[in-house]
Amino acid sequence: MKKWLLSVILVLLSLSLFSCADSKKTSTARKAENKTESSKSKDSSSGDTEAEKKDDTPVSMKFRDVYGTVYKCDVNPEIPSNEYDNKNFVHNGDFLQYNDDKYSSRMGIDVSGHQGDIDFKKVKESGIDFVIVRVAYRGYGSKGLLCEDKYARQNIQEASDAGLDVGVYVFSQAINEKEAEEEADMALSIIDGTEISLPVCFDPEHILLEDHSKNPDARTSDVSEEQFTKNAAAFCNRVKEAGYTPMVYANMLWEAFSLDLSQLKDIPVWYADYEKVPQTPYNFMFWQYYNKGKVLGVSGSCDMDIQMINE
Repeated sequence: MKKWLLSVILVLLSLSLFSCADSKKTSTARKAENKTESSKSKDSSSGDTEAEKKDDTPVSMKFRDVYGTVYKCDVNPEIPSNEYDNKNFVHNGDFLQYNDDKYSSRMGIDVSGHQGDIDFKKVKESGIDFVIVRVAYRGYGSKGLLCEDKYARQNIQEASDAGLDVGVYVFSQAINEKEAEEEADMALSIIDGTEISLPVCFDPEHILLEDHSKNPDARTSDVSEEQFTKNAAAFCNRVKEAGYTPMVYANMLWEAFSLDLSQLKDIPVWYADYEKVPQTPYNFMFWQYYNKGKVLGVSGSCDMDIQMINE
């Protein structure tokens, strides 16, 4: 009788413990489920807000420079974005074209005294539509002597005579606004009375660390982002006041770390990048996509450019 009673008690105790454990497990599972649902709800709400804030623009991006060094930077949503579809950039040898429902393109080159005498008629016949001519450059070192490109006037005249659209640029080593304005004034004096239908471009060269061995006296190495941007604005304002369209030359490194493009929103960009497709998340009007192009009429190599035309 005692054994039978003891067995009953043990069974009842087992059932009671099982019930409690099951009840405890269900309660914990329910809490976890509720927490997950709450988290999902918050994530969903947060995601919608983020999408509205960023307009699908990534918070950060990676890119590489001409030496293959990889960098990471934040993307500024205040800067007009790159609207081009990379699959529509079509390479044909050294030439490039783009077409979609909104944009088409034109081919061009940029040249300086380094190319010497150029047969622009042959350049035109090869399929080139425009040329951007270097008109001046500032030297390295403490003096920073500003010089006219000795082929500038000749290149502008002969390119125009050949039926090519012409733009110009200044290779800058300006360290302040005064020097940037001085560079703009020289460019304006050179193009006065000529046929310039494309922008007057500020090329604010920052010399990469890898190039310092060749150009150890680069004047812009220690120029801050703020000053770099002020220089660009000063040059562009001077050009605009004279009735021409200004433009700023920049690669992805400068866009990420040297130039505050949000302060230059109304200024067209001549973007430099030798990858197969442009890495920049920002808008550009011209793209210098190759620096070793071969074009009839030009001795040696030259930079290749594409102009994006908004249809």
